[in-house]
Amino acid sequence: MGRRRALAAATGLVASASLPLAGASRSAAASGSFRGPALASAAAYTNPVIWQDFADIDVIRVEGTYYASASTMHYSPGAPVLRSYDLVNWEIAGHSVPVLDFGAKYDLNGGRGYVRGIWASSLAYRPSNKTFYWLGQIDFSRTYLYTATAVEGPWNRLTTISTPYYDAGLLVDSDDTLYVAYGNTTISVAQLSSDGRSQVRTQQVFSTPSSVGTLEGARFYKINGQYYIFLTRPANGQYILKSSSGPFGPYTLRQVLLDLRGPIPGGGVPHQGGLVRTQSGAWYYLAFVDAYPGGRVPALAPVTWTADGWPVVQLVNGAWGTSYPSPAVPTPPRQVTPMVGVDTFDGTTLKPRWEWNHNPDNTKWSVGNGLTLRTATVTNDLYWARNTLTHRIQGPASTATVDLDFSAMRDGDRAGLALLRDSSAWIGVKRDGGVTRVVMVNGLTMDGNWNTTGTGTEVASAAVSGNRVRLRAAADIRPGSARPGTFSYSTDGTTFIRLGPAFSMGNDWRFFMGYRFALFNHATQALGGAVRVPRFELSTP
Repeated sequence: MGRRRALAAATGLVASASLPLAGASRSAAASGSFRGPALASAAAYTNPVIWQDFADIDVIRVEGTYYASASTMHYSPGAPVLRSYDLVNWEIAGHSVPVLDFGAKYDLNGGRGYVRGIWASSLAYRPSNKTFYWLGQIDFSRTYLYTATAVEGPWNRLTTISTPYYDAGLLVDSDDTLYVAYGNTTISVAQLSSDGRSQVRTQQVFSTPSSVGTLEGARFYKINGQYYIFLTRPANGQYILKSSSGPFGPYTLRQVLLDLRGPIPGGGVPHQGGLVRTQSGAWYYLAFVDAYPGGRVPALAPVTWTADGWPVVQLVNGAWGTSYPSPAVPTPPRQVTPMVGVDTFDGTTLKPRWEWNHNPDNTKWSVGNGLTLRTATVTNDLYWARNTLTHRIQGPASTATVDLDFSAMRDGDRAGLALLRDSSAWIGVKRDGGVTRVVMVNGLTMDGNWNTTGTGTEVASAAVSGNRVRLRAAADIRPGSARPGTFSYSTDGTTFIRLGPAFSMGNDWRFFMGYRFALFNHATQALGGAVRVPRFELSTP
C-alpha cells in the first residue's frame, strides 16, 4: 500500500466522515477559543511560523532548545533538523540522514527515487546517553535508526530493523525503554531492545473505525502517566489515542480537530505534527498546512488539557489562529540563522539550507571559492541529471538570484536556475557550437508515476557575451490556485531583462514536496564542463 493510494482514498472521506464520534464533540478544540480582540495587548507571533516546505513534523524540547524533523522524500541529505529557542523563529541545524544509501535509484542510477525516500519519521532525545535518535522506514522494506550527540552531526546509522515502521513515532519512556507507534489505519506499538538495535515485541493496539477512515502519522507520548498516540487523518483531521494501562493499551480514541479552517488563505487544514511542552509547562501543537505550490508549511497553536487528560487546540474565532500570544520562554541565547539571505558558498561544506535532488556525485562539485558544479550526467532530461542543488522557496513570495560563471562550459552543456517540481521551468545558459545563449525553457513534466513526459521546450533566448550572467527566478507560492513564476537575467548585475512567459506552478499535492529553486549543470554531449556560482541570494519583497 502506497502513501499516495492511502491519501487518495482519504480525500473521498471528507464529507462522509464529518459526523462526530460517539462521546466526542465535532471538534474537541471547539471548547477552548481565544477571541481576536483579546490578543491585541500581548506580544504575538504570526502563522505560518515557517513559510517553507517542512512536512510531517516531529517536535521535541531538550532543556531550553526545541528541535523539529521533517520529510524530504528524494532530497539528500534527508530529514532536516530544525532548531528554535522560542517555537516561533527557526533555523536549519543539520540533517539526520547524511546520504540516501537505500539503493541505486537514489543515485539516479538505473532508477529514480522521486516521492520515495524520507517520509514521516521521528526525532527523539534520550537523556540517559545524551543522544538524539532519528527513526524512519524506507520503501516499505525496513526501518533505519540513526543517532548523534549533536543535531549538527555527525549522524551515524545505528541499526536496521526488518519491520517497516510506517509513519513512526519514537518514545523514550520515563524508565528509558524505547517504544515505537506506527501504522496506517491499523496502529501498532513496538518495543525496542535497550540499545535500540532490535525489536523485542510488536503488537497491534488499535484498528481505526470505518467512520473515521485513514489514520497515520503517529507521534508517541507519555504525559502524566498516560500514553498517547497522536494521529492524523489526511489531510483534514487530527485524532488522539489514550491509554491508562501502558504503552500496549487498550487505547481510547478522541477527535482533536476536523475540517478546521487554517491560518493560510487558500491553504488546507492544519494536521500531522507534534505536541511539545515549554519550560513553563505550556503546551503547543506544531502542525503543517497544505499550501501548494509551495508545499506543506508549519503552523503553531497553543494547547490546553481537559480535566480528564485530553488535548484541546485553542482557536481564534473558531479557526486555527493567524496570530497568538508568543510562547513565554526565557530570552534566547542568540538569534537563529535566517532562512533567507546571501550564500557565497564559503567554507568546506554546504550550509544545511541546501539539499540535492537525489544523492550527488561528490567528485563533481565543490565549495570554497563559490559553488562549482562540474557536469555529472549526460542527458537531455533534467529529472535524470545528478548534482542538481535545491533550496526551499520562502513564502508567500520570494526571489532567487544567482551569479553564474560559465567560462568553463562545454558544447552541449546546460546550466542555470530552475523552478523544480513534477512540472518545471528554468532560465540558464546553453552552449552549442561555440555559441552561448541565455534561454528560458518550460515544459519539463512528469506523469503520476514520476516518469518524464516532457524534457522541455526553449521558448525564449538572447545572446550573451563574456563569462558571467546573473539569473533570477521569482516565485509566488500563495496557495489556492496555480501561481506564476517568472524569469529574468542581467548582464551588468543591475538591470534585469524579463525572459519568456510566466510559468504556471501547479498546486496539485500528489508530488508532496513543494516547488524549489534549483541550481543545475548537466551535459547533453560529453562530460568535462563546469560552472561556478559565486553568489546565491534568496530575498522577499
